[in-house]
Amino acid sequence: MPDETPKKTRSASKPRKSRKAEAPPIVEPQAVLAAANGAGAQVKAKKGEALFRQGETATAIFYVKTGRVQLTVVSDQGKEGVIALFGPGDFFGEGCLAGQLLRMASAVATAPSTLVRIERDVMSRLLHDKVDFSEKFMAFLVTRNMQVEADLVDQLFNSSEKRLARLLLQLANFNNDGELRPIFPKISQEVLAARVGTTRSRINYFMNKFRRLGLIEYNGSVKVHTALLNVIVHD
Repeated sequence: MPDETPKKTRSASKPRKSRKAEAPPIVEPQAVLAAANGAGAQVKAKKGEALFRQGETATAIFYVKTGRVQLTVVSDQGKEGVIALFGPGDFFGEGCLAGQLLRMASAVATAPSTLVRIERDVMSRLLHDKVDFSEKFMAFLVTRNMQVEADLVDQLFNSSEKRLARLLLQLANFNNDGELRPIFPKISQEVLAARVGTTRSRINYFMNKFRRLGLIEYNGSVKVHTALLNVIVHD
């Protein structure tokens, strides 16, 4: 007799849900400064003041204590692009540690800022002699690399609306506590447009849209609600 035992049918495999990207680890400013043990000179920069210019000799790195700094590149044709924004807890200018002789970009304060300037030789000595400081600096560099990769994917595949939402969340140091988180210091729509890669009018449109939806409070200064994350994870 033929075998009448019903054969088990394989159920269609369910589509795998994409995992939400986790925020990179944060290197606390206080921990970095404690590890550096006061090495370097404190520098104060006014809004619009350059810390260094593209093409200048690269001899030091900077650590942001307060304020905000943007990194811009100008092409041979005179076109300028914003490639990074730095806030408290960020290092920049570290290319000099890897043999970079000239600055590849300009660093300009977009708000009154306080920074620590650490000369290249001093930084090299710190990394060699102080294991704790070296580990924290390496953690920062790994975090920066993760951020650059995420920025590239964002620029290639996401709309300007999603890119703006992601940038606002980054600037507000978002977490999942559901609270409104302020962006400080204030940031202009022109800077946001340059960083997102769109026009100021589009930034204004999306900012007003986010405000109508209750995702941000926007009245000169900006407060961001973590619900803005939904703009990124949902089409």
